[in-house]
Amino acid sequence: MSEATLKQALLRIAEVAVSAANTSTDSDVDNYTGSGAETETAGVCTPKALPVDLQVRAAKTAAAENPANSPVLGFLPQNEDFARAISDPLNIAVLTSKYWGPARRTLTVSFLEPTPTDLRNRILSHMNAWQCGIRFVLTTGTGQVRISRGGGGYYSYLGTDIQHIATNRQTMNLQGFTMSTPESEFHRVVRHETGHTLGFPHEHMRRQLVALIDPQKAYAYFWQTQHWDKATVDAQVLTPLDDRSIFATPPDQTSIMCYQLPGSITRNGSPIVGGTDINATDRAFCLGIYPPIGFSLSAQSTYDASEFVEEPVNLDEGSEAAGATAGAA
Repeated sequence: MSEATLKQALLRIAEVAVSAANTSTDSDVDNYTGSGAETETAGVCTPKALPVDLQVRAAKTAAAENPANSPVLGFLPQNEDFARAISDPLNIAVLTSKYWGPARRTLTVSFLEPTPTDLRNRILSHMNAWQCGIRFVLTTGTGQVRISRGGGGYYSYLGTDIQHIATNRQTMNLQGFTMSTPESEFHRVVRHETGHTLGFPHEHMRRQLVALIDPQKAYAYFWQTQHWDKATVDAQVLTPLDDRSIFATPPDQTSIMCYQLPGSITRNGSPIVGGTDINATDRAFCLGIYPPIGFSLSAQSTYDASEFVEEPVNLDEGSEAAGATAGAA
């Protein structure tokens, strides 16, 4: 994938966020501390976006992490709508993608609640199932990725946005996960939410899949389950990605990033089935974005999490969470 193609693909993905930027009214803070998740159901992954006042700051972070995240405005039609769009820094901000850079890196992981060692290791092994140039390692300090198993359903903030979440708040939520949770749910949910942490959006926002959804049913369903207003449903569910999106394949309901949507909101009553594990297309794209160094594609899809334990990391000495131990057994 050439740099120009990658930039165009990232831009297409980011374009759908423009309308979403105007749906939040949270005030500007150094780090976003609100969860916004208490009413969500555990079965559906809910996209998470930073409040409006943090969007510009987060865009600068994303561009610093990976220059390819910056929007290539030359790909957009040069018309009056375009001129109005780029006149607002917020619109430029939401056109910025959230992928980490291509250089191999480590992201530390901690848990907000006391979590047994075997469960922490099990979750970590599934996070590392993407087998790419980013690996996740446990820390006894405050992780860059912070996981809660409390109420709020399933979600993760997108890519580099996790750096703008207060260190005493989760960046990923895995409601109710225990060692008794079926293995299939670790494949379906943990790997999906890790994909969001890597910066990958929802595959179910492909144009052909969005066309299956009945808007009026979707408005009613997401108001009842998430308390989303019409504008939020439009932005998060009904605004399709461009066909030239990053996967550049026919819409793939088996992608791990295609989440389940119930038949109660589709035109024909059939659910969008969603993926249950990382498939070949997911893996190939991930390796294109995050090429591994010295890593064999024939390696196992899970890791021995005991290899990935680091010394405590204090990300914010001024935070109330600084020095707190997360993930204690």
